[in-house]
Amino acid sequence: MFSAKTNGGILAGLLLCVFIWGGNNTAIRFCVREWGPMFLASSRFLIAGAVMLALLRWTDILGKSSTLSEKLRRDLWVRGALSLATYVVAFNYAMVFTTASNTALYIAASPVWALVWEGRPRASWRSAQRYGAALLALCGALVLFWPALNFNSNRWLGDALALASSVLWANYGRQCRRFGEHLSGAEMTAQAMWRAGLLMAPFAVVELALKGFHWRWDFALAHGYTIFGGVVVAFALCSNALRHWPTSKVYLFMNLIPLSTVLWAHTTLDEPISKNFWPAMLLVVAGVLLGQANWQRLLGNRFQPTE
Repeated sequence: MFSAKTNGGILAGLLLCVFIWGGNNTAIRFCVREWGPMFLASSRFLIAGAVMLALLRWTDILGKSSTLSEKLRRDLWVRGALSLATYVVAFNYAMVFTTASNTALYIAASPVWALVWEGRPRASWRSAQRYGAALLALCGALVLFWPALNFNSNRWLGDALALASSVLWANYGRQCRRFGEHLSGAEMTAQAMWRAGLLMAPFAVVELALKGFHWRWDFALAHGYTIFGGVVVAFALCSNALRHWPTSKVYLFMNLIPLSTVLWAHTTLDEPISKNFWPAMLLVVAGVLLGQANWQRLLGNRFQPTE
């Protein structure tokens, strides 16, 4: 059996993480057909955040909890929870109108938007690399979005929301960097999650009052999977990998999530695979790889691009 600290164990954990997150995206798509997107998002974050805080307090699975200052608590509400809530609302509503695989592919482009956010265009190799990556990812998004522009259905709205959620996820990542000096990734996520769930709770109550609620065991099981599998288990596996491998190496595996999602959705929900999905995925993944590549390391010391 692989140890969680060996390269084989870390690799197995990351591949399992990709598999779980593909199922997570598919489960959300399944649930939003009947249960409200706001209710799903709020309840998921409230429960998952509470479970993660409990693990941080009483176990070493996700590390240890720390004492929060008043300023940090305030920033977690304004910067962490609010940006996370905005992202997940866009993500869940995107799932109402477009496929799980399309949504996952738009999210996969978020590292490129984060790179562009880091600086304005300059006459430098790094800037050219950054904006070249953005252009590739944008082309992938356009290839995916183009068929929806016939406006014969609401798919265009779903794709637009998915693209917006990709940008909002990049924004949440930027906000999280402010907490890196004080909190671990697991604690920051747990603290932001329960707060985001609480911010969305009033809207979830209104949604339930207007739409009603019909209990179904298959929805409950799928929702439970998104809470305990998609958040707690997958985040524990990812956190373990980040403790032993470089962040860039770990995040390369996240490029496999759209592929995992399309296989899950096609198998369990019988979602058709768009003919535009594969070329769009190639462009998005190429953009992410270009943006993250360390050309000096790849080509040796003779190649030293300036910033």
